[in-house]
Amino acid sequence: MHVAHIASEVFPFSRSGGLGDVVGALPAVQAAQGSEVTVVSPWYASLGGETPRHLWAGDLPELGGALGLGDAPHVWVGEVRRGGVRYLFIGLSPFSRPGLYHDDDVWRYCAFGQAVLPVLRRLGTVPDVVHGHDWQAGLVVAHAQLAGLATVFSVHNLQYQGKWNFAEGSRWTGLPDWALGPDGLEMDGDVNLMKAGLTFADRVTTVSPTYAQEITTPQYGEGLEDLLGGLARQGRLSGILNGLDQERWDPRTDPDITPYGDLAGKAAATAALRAEFGLDSAPVLATVSRLAGQKGMDLLIEALPALTPDWNVVVLGGGDPLLEAALTGWAQHPRVAFAQGMNEALAHRIYAGADAFAMPSRFEPCGLSQMIAMRYGTLPVVRETGGLVDTVPHDVGFRFAEAEPQALAAACTETLAAYRQPGDWAGRVERAMRLDFSWDGPARHYLALYRSLR
Repeated sequence: MHVAHIASEVFPFSRSGGLGDVVGALPAVQAAQGSEVTVVSPWYASLGGETPRHLWAGDLPELGGALGLGDAPHVWVGEVRRGGVRYLFIGLSPFSRPGLYHDDDVWRYCAFGQAVLPVLRRLGTVPDVVHGHDWQAGLVVAHAQLAGLATVFSVHNLQYQGKWNFAEGSRWTGLPDWALGPDGLEMDGDVNLMKAGLTFADRVTTVSPTYAQEITTPQYGEGLEDLLGGLARQGRLSGILNGLDQERWDPRTDPDITPYGDLAGKAAATAALRAEFGLDSAPVLATVSRLAGQKGMDLLIEALPALTPDWNVVVLGGGDPLLEAALTGWAQHPRVAFAQGMNEALAHRIYAGADAFAMPSRFEPCGLSQMIAMRYGTLPVVRETGGLVDTVPHDVGFRFAEAEPQALAAACTETLAAYRQPGDWAGRVERAMRLDFSWDGPARHYLALYRSLR
């Protein structure tokens, strides 16, 4: 079985969030289980990690002139082989600028989407299955399906869909006219690359079973619920829970903390975090998150008056300037600490040192932070949505239903009551650290799905 994963980011080469983590971990496990695995991603100017070896360069007339790149745009390809996986990076002029994402991304990923299959053909690579991830790979899935290849499309976050006005966007796709209408990638007068992936894929997956159910409803379907409901009724939509890179996130070997595997080591990590931020002896509630409405960070901020009498609160993250400003103001409080931006080493210290971890998400396709937190013995306080439902057992973490600051505060009160019962708390922590969130099971589920398409 030869699987080609197509994604806009892959850790450690490129990453902005959970998508990069998933595409950085799943292929390696699939390779270890015996599949031949290729990952295809753009060659960004700011690509990190190991420098790819130049493999091929040439003109690609298949892209045509509608993209404004000339009649035969120049393309270059690099390769990295590691962990049994072949990583291919496709270089195109639209990606020769700093950063991953920009305002003209629909145009950029239309260029990438048209380039992938021709590049694979020139390299003599014909996968059994093309597995596209999120809207940036939707066009690749459409072209692969039209080329007769088996296809899977994974939705990591339905909120981001890759929309552009139809007059321009339809010319960028390279698809035949019949594929551009309402039964193809057109939606509400726009080109919609997420819809392209959903429409053309043999099977659609999401990153948790609960999210697969939620997105068939108006509350979570982002305007695509009718299409997704139809896919569910046809048996073409399913949820496969994400795993966690358990080598990268292992408190027993983590180089960014003093490693530990028991309650004594956990207590030492908590003491170190308190010392780092100058916190008192109250329990530590933390979060590491994008500061965005989806993540419910406004709910956490609104709940701070109710939380700070009993909790120290530590937040690491960046995003919405208004949320950043609010947290900067709150950081003057002796029990609130805010570190703006993202810092990998600090994130590890927070996961290790916090007592509880807040995830008041309005929606959460899967979520990795709650898995990481539990692996480090930090108990999650989560809203009951998406993958948070599928991963946080009642006898480990704490859950609440409504996306309201009062509901979050009430769940934290329940958490505090358990914290004040040392036996109950220790049992929860020990159960959390024993949970298995490895990629082995999900990878086998994907393999079974691929085989069903042959």
